[in-house]
Amino acid sequence: MTAERTPLFCDAALAERIERVEAQLVTLAARAAHRRNDGRGFVLPVAGGVASFAEPGSPFNKVAGVGFAGVPDAAALDEIERAFAACDAPVQVELPHLADPAIGALLTGRGYRLESFENVLGRVLRDEPARVAPPGIEIRPSGDDEFDAWLDLAADAVAHPDSQGVPWHEEFPRDIYIRAERDGAAAGVVRYAALRDGVLAGGAGLRIADGVAQFAGAGPRPHTAATES
Repeated sequence: MTAERTPLFCDAALAERIERVEAQLVTLAARAAHRRNDGRGFVLPVAGGVASFAEPGSPFNKVAGVGFAGVPDAAALDEIERAFAACDAPVQVELPHLADPAIGALLTGRGYRLESFENVLGRVLRDEPARVAPPGIEIRPSGDDEFDAWLDLAADAVAHPDSQGVPWHEEFPRDIYIRAERDGAAAGVVRYAALRDGVLAGGAGLRIADGVAQFAGAGPRPHTAATES
């Protein structure tokens, strides 16, 4: 008799589900931004994913979810590149490594270059794990009454990125990041708050779609230190 083991790596079918949920989030968040901006921007379908421009500087300006519904043809890429150029924005493609490898070769041939790697981690949730509650720590959903405080904390956290490994290449002005978080909320991201001794100390976001619980960022309040001379 052997114990059941959780696979360390996902297969292409699971990768496609995850990318489809990501494309949904990008689409819904971009359309929320468009409603704020009199419809300016675009969401274009491409190879099972989307090409999105939400607003200048937004983290939702990208091509996401491609690679599991065929290889985009030259005409589709031409349209996407023209659309981004009209918005004075570069084309950023987030390409899953389990996608059709012909897409990577196609993009390289058009002059795209590899910028960075991003690992997507996941686990199967079969049973509800036992909750661990250290003394003085509370984790709970964050209501609309503290939305502004949650946004301030999240913006402070993202302003202090992890400096280890490959440098983080995406940095956003504070006002852009806060608007993007509001767009994420409009797209169904649920906010959570971490409190220490009753004080807001961390925040996180979660979106559930198509059987996938999608983490949408998390961070603690950065430590501050004061010195006296």
